[in-house]
Amino acid sequence: MHDRSALAELRIDRFVRERLTAHIHRATVPLEIELWEAPGEPVTFAEASAAPFAPFATGRAWGRPWGTSWLRVRGEVPSSWRVNGSLPEGTRAELVVDLGFTSGQVGFQSEAMVWSTDGRPLRGIAPFNNAVVEAIDADGRIDVFIEAASNPDVGSLFTFEPTPLGDPTTAGTEHIYRLRQVDVALRDLEVAALRADTVALRGLSEQLDAGSSRRAEILAGLEKMIDAVDPDDVSGTAAAGRAVLAPLLARPAHASAHTLHAVAHAHIDSAWLWPVRETARKVARTFSNVLSLMDEDPDYVFASSSAQQFAWVKQYYPDLYARIVERVREGRFIPVGSMWVESDTNMPGGEALARQFVAGKGFFQREFGIDTPEVWLPDSFGYTGALPQIAKAAGARWFLTQKISWNETNRMPHHTFQWEGIDGTRLFTHFPPVDKYNSEVSAADLAHAERNYADKGRGTVSLLPYGFGDGGGGPTREMTAAIARAASLEGSPRTVHSTPQEFFRTAEQEYPQPEVWAGELYLEFHRGTYTSQLPTKQGNRRSEHLLREAELWAATASVRTGAPYPQERLARVWETVLLQQFHDILPGSSIAWVHRDAERNYAAVARELEAIIAESLAALGGVGSHRLAVNAAPHARAGAPALGAAPAAVPASVPPVIGGDGWVLDNGIVRARIDARGLVTSLIDLATGRDAVAPGAVLGLPQLHRDTPTQWDAWDIDAHYRHHVRDLDAVDSVTIDGAALVVTRSFGSSLLVERIHLEEGSRVLSFDLDIDWHEQQKLLKFAFPLDLHTHSAASEIQFGHIERPIHTNTSWDAARFETVAHRWVRVAEPDFGVAIVNDSTYGHDITRRAREGGGTETVARLSLVRGALFPDPTQDQGRHRVHVGVAVGADVETAVREGYRANLPVRTIEAAVETIEPLVTVDHPGVVVEAVKLAEDGSGDVVVRLYEALGRRAATRVGVEFTAAGITQTDLLEREVAPTALVSADAAHADLALRPFEIVTLRVRRV
Repeated sequence: MHDRSALAELRIDRFVRERLTAHIHRATVPLEIELWEAPGEPVTFAEASAAPFAPFATGRAWGRPWGTSWLRVRGEVPSSWRVNGSLPEGTRAELVVDLGFTSGQVGFQSEAMVWSTDGRPLRGIAPFNNAVVEAIDADGRIDVFIEAASNPDVGSLFTFEPTPLGDPTTAGTEHIYRLRQVDVALRDLEVAALRADTVALRGLSEQLDAGSSRRAEILAGLEKMIDAVDPDDVSGTAAAGRAVLAPLLARPAHASAHTLHAVAHAHIDSAWLWPVRETARKVARTFSNVLSLMDEDPDYVFASSSAQQFAWVKQYYPDLYARIVERVREGRFIPVGSMWVESDTNMPGGEALARQFVAGKGFFQREFGIDTPEVWLPDSFGYTGALPQIAKAAGARWFLTQKISWNETNRMPHHTFQWEGIDGTRLFTHFPPVDKYNSEVSAADLAHAERNYADKGRGTVSLLPYGFGDGGGGPTREMTAAIARAASLEGSPRTVHSTPQEFFRTAEQEYPQPEVWAGELYLEFHRGTYTSQLPTKQGNRRSEHLLREAELWAATASVRTGAPYPQERLARVWETVLLQQFHDILPGSSIAWVHRDAERNYAAVARELEAIIAESLAALGGVGSHRLAVNAAPHARAGAPALGAAPAAVPASVPPVIGGDGWVLDNGIVRARIDARGLVTSLIDLATGRDAVAPGAVLGLPQLHRDTPTQWDAWDIDAHYRHHVRDLDAVDSVTIDGAALVVTRSFGSSLLVERIHLEEGSRVLSFDLDIDWHEQQKLLKFAFPLDLHTHSAASEIQFGHIERPIHTNTSWDAARFETVAHRWVRVAEPDFGVAIVNDSTYGHDITRRAREGGGTETVARLSLVRGALFPDPTQDQGRHRVHVGVAVGADVETAVREGYRANLPVRTIEAAVETIEPLVTVDHPGVVVEAVKLAEDGSGDVVVRLYEALGRRAATRVGVEFTAAGITQTDLLEREVAPTALVSADAAHADLALRPFEIVTLRVRRV
């Protein structure tokens, strides 16, 4: 028989376009429209509904960038549509709105919320989700308001061209949309069903082998369907067409078919190519759509992460929130994820990442009585090796992401596996093999998920996250229709409505001992996110450390003096900081508007926390003339104990001395030689005589690279950046200012001023960098070529550190050419090491190269600042201050201590007392107190969180320096758990035995 399959496919596709899609609605009638354009930011319904509306019509332009226009829409269902007073069987009247949708992606352009006249949000409007049944009352009347957001498409086609649209001050004021349709329409449910049947079978045919009998049968059946449908009476003959296709759809899936657990969700970015304020509206639109779809489809369930997004709905849309609460109780609207937001996990500090769970799980428990068992992070840019322990310590059992499928070089060998963290904790993990978090439930997606699944023979199930995401929208009725048809369909994987918990329980049961992946889940992509938007990163780092101080001193003041503990103030600040750790804010990949907001928020956070710290220290110290050093760090310094205060003994810096062709800084521990270019030519540990500087090299060398990523500008640093480098070794001047050597360098349109100094008693040579940055598509690095031969480097992460290879033996090693570290990195030989600390940045690269005289040397570099053009063409332009220090002869304990020192400066106060005693003490140098606070439940109990920092087993005694009733070990949510580290305890102390990198939370009950 002749092969007519190509012609059949063309015929079928045209039939769908011209006969089915075009006849979904039997009739449409325009409605009466009025419009009012809000003059500035969005307004409440009450204000908008009372505004002066003016007549408007389709075809007219509306909406300046980032503006809001309100439409008043009135009309009724035509009586001519009714038969004996009712609409024809198999039809439904609905409001259909086209705001002027573009070819860009859903969620990246105009969208709207439909409101009733009494102020109830009814349903969102977006491309492919623009029909509103709820707008029509029982008598067929339509009288609604439409809150239309004219959000510009900043770049959903991802050509990465610079655009002014990401900042309202440069986005312009011209109207950017043209209203296309506001009609009441009569939907033909049988034609819609026929279209869903046809799309399901046509899509399946494309996934089958060209020689497959099933494919030939499907194409023949689809052609017979076309013959059965009268093109002049599609509505009247759609049922006949469906009858032809019914046997094809009834063929069950193969017994061995993979099963996809379809979980509806929306993955709404809490900010990205839109500001935070718009996200709150996106969430409301999406959630209202979800509730509407639940009314239509009783099998449909929806999972939604991010407690912050629920909190927005509760605050701004109480009626909508009440409806959500009811669906949560039914088990159909499912809070997931356990976190305040879908945060980045590379850069938040340990305590902050823990608080993501404390805040997120706490909200879901208070609001819904739910203890979410999973971590749901489909889109974050890599996952810290500390996450399994943090998640388990919060009561989570499972982890889901798909982002590692974006790897540029290597493919992960598993989709379902145990993920082992740096401490040995294992977390049951799943990567949906569909390789996306916003499937449209196409046949192509279903087939890819089954083919791609890496654990065949051991597992038979995977999760299918579906629904329009990023900018919201969520699932559509077409997606749920596709699931219904793929429930059991020959040639396709089984596809069933499910929940995350149902999937994970099924997967665990059938695959109880999966393979193990140890260490971080490094994303071989988006490596520039460790560096982009330096002010945002500095704001995060500073806020985390201020929160540590504020909680410590507020708790100390409450216990010592009875001062009120500012629980609500601290909670509000935490929520702000946690929100800004969202995976497109902290990584620096959002529009300018988002980052300007972040900087303002961080400034407000700093003011509030400084006020709490000042109030607490005033309560503790009183008014007097004793000069105290106040030390919030976990190590003693400047004469003050860890977590306490004592008479100040703040060390001075040693003055530079002219020596040869340059200067010498020598404090008896370290001797540094700086040449006439302001570069360090020698850095000697005087106890061992070891020089840290590689032969012929210089430390503290600024280097400028061309930075033109292949794709995602603000996200990516590509390996080819190394092809172009300029050593910024030219100097404008080198001067002495007090005890500092001041080096000034100009390059391009920018200026770099370095203050190099060395404190008495310290082994850290410090560089205080003042960068006036005006470069674009450039990357500034700060290089330390070290005379150390090693195969790996240690980088601080949350609650510990990770050792990474620095050679390129494998493709996995080669792809890890830019890595994340928090306060320090360390490279070492067995008997000598060097640590580099910083107070601002996270991006590093650590490599090896041939050494003069033989062997290899190690080059450690910090990525300081970039100048990407998309999505913020002004990224990082302006002035920045960064502190970097190099610690010579540093073991891991020294690296940990100096990392805290760089980020937690000692405060000095004038007080009436001579000391402030710490609330708790620890007698092991490798056990670090990360947080001291009062309990979340308001009981007044003291909560202490600590961890083993050196990667060794440690036995320590925690002393309690106040009257207590007892000590218990808890999880992160401060719920008592069976002791893992607590050996014994009484009211005065607790003896602990910690495994490497173990996190322990202790609750000290107050008398």
